Amino acid sequence: MPTEEEATSRAHRVAVDDEPGAVLASYRRRLRAFDLPASRLAWAGAMAVFGLALVLRLWGLGSIGELIFDETYYVKDGYTLTQQGVEMSWPEEPDAAFEAGDVDTYLPEGAYVVHPPLGKWLIGGGMLLLGADDPWGWRISSAVLGSIAVLLLARIGRRLLRSTTAGLIAGLLLAVDGVPLVHSRTSLLDPFLMFFALAAFGALLIDRDRFRERLALASASLHSSSAASPPLGVSGGLRPWRLTAGLLLGMACSVKWSGLYFVAVFGIMTVLWDWWARRTAAQRDWLLGGLLRDAIPAFFAVVGTALVTYVASWTGWFVSAVGYNRHLAAEEGMATGHGVLDSLLSLWLYHVQAYSFHVGLDSEHPYEANPWGWLLQLRPTNFYYRSYDFGEHGCEVAECGAHILSVGNPLIWWLGTLAILVTLVLAVVRRDGRAWAALSGILAGYVPWLFFSERTIFTFYTVAFAPWLILCLAYVMALVIGPADAERERRLAGGLFVGSLLVLIVLVSAFFWPVWTGQVLDLEQWRYRMWLPSWT
Repeated sequence: MPTEEEATSRAHRVAVDDEPGAVLASYRRRLRAFDLPASRLAWAGAMAVFGLALVLRLWGLGSIGELIFDETYYVKDGYTLTQQGVEMSWPEEPDAAFEAGDVDTYLPEGAYVVHPPLGKWLIGGGMLLLGADDPWGWRISSAVLGSIAVLLLARIGRRLLRSTTAGLIAGLLLAVDGVPLVHSRTSLLDPFLMFFALAAFGALLIDRDRFRERLALASASLHSSSAASPPLGVSGGLRPWRLTAGLLLGMACSVKWSGLYFVAVFGIMTVLWDWWARRTAAQRDWLLGGLLRDAIPAFFAVVGTALVTYVASWTGWFVSAVGYNRHLAAEEGMATGHGVLDSLLSLWLYHVQAYSFHVGLDSEHPYEANPWGWLLQLRPTNFYYRSYDFGEHGCEVAECGAHILSVGNPLIWWLGTLAILVTLVLAVVRRDGRAWAALSGILAGYVPWLFFSERTIFTFYTVAFAPWLILCLAYVMALVIGPADAERERRLAGGLFVGSLLVLIVLVSAFFWPVWTGQVLDLEQWRYRMWLPSWT
């Protein structure tokens, strides 16, 4: 039996021996290093919401054999990209022939397009797989990537909010909301923009957590050895996830130019994360060190990689002899005689033309919508409508309609709008980095459009930032449930409230399913689903 003095001595030796571990734990807490353990249950939940998303997006995907809304541009462009490497022109009124399976009526001239080619390449890839004469081929790429986005958000939400429950809530909401659902069942460009931006956000989150872990280890080692910190702080080391984010952001820009807003916002965000971490770890000269060791390399890793990726997405145009404006530099008398330089100059001049088109687009459209009303879904975009009389397409009353309306689940978007405001307040008052990160996609995907309200723009653009609105809603719901160490009664009450709300949201989505998928409804049932006069 040890004496009291021996026991005290042994406890002291244990404390001294464990000091490096205690120091590391202290730095990890200060840096909020990612500490959620690997969980099979978390993965099972994420795969469950992914499976739900896949079913909702694939069920009856080819039931409408017509080109829906802007599919009239992007499906045919995607097809000619796979055939000629560039978008080709079409004769007047080509849709009926294309829908009937006569897909090779395009003309020998390249077409003038105002969006980069990657999204259309992805659409074309689906047609290579399943056939250009099959509506499944037109839409399979959107459906699959839209489903994977649900899996991504479930995992991203878990990592960002430090909660498996919050991540699964986010994944479920994205799976059942109407805006991403309609887009995933239709071949437009915007769902691809959303997918790549979301994947880039996830890559930067992984980079952030790995950097903080590295910084905690280095800081603890210096602390325990009493060694001096390097003049500009410890090195961030190789950061492959930041390069991955640059690649993905370049792919987002290669779908639509509005990906540039995500490049800017996410690029600033990742640098601010690094500065905060260095300052929190009490690194010497953290501002200058963060600039030289993190910010400047981040610019080349994110912006440089994105630029190279974007230019590479135009490869089909570079190698083509018939691409629109392919030799524009020579036609404008600006050729240098160097093939590569002339090609790049022609691409630049083409972009100047396309930019003029975008900023000057102010023609009236029946479904154009002021961006100040987007969050509340005041004027959703009508993708498809057909009316039927008794006996047509299963219509059992005097008059029926089949509608595809790109409107979000009202509970998700109305509560999500409120959640954005709550998240903003908490971001400022509590200085909560999770809240700021959840708001970053709103800043990149939504706020810039507020400055272009005079242009012809549409509510369906909201799909690009829908995951971040949902992250804000999941963040607030997690706060309602309460932290893991809260009293049992507190978490039970919060969990029951949030669970009941989620059940109600799923029921509302089931109610709107017919007008998200073009089901034939009698007009009375259809009117029940038009909650606002501006939806018709």
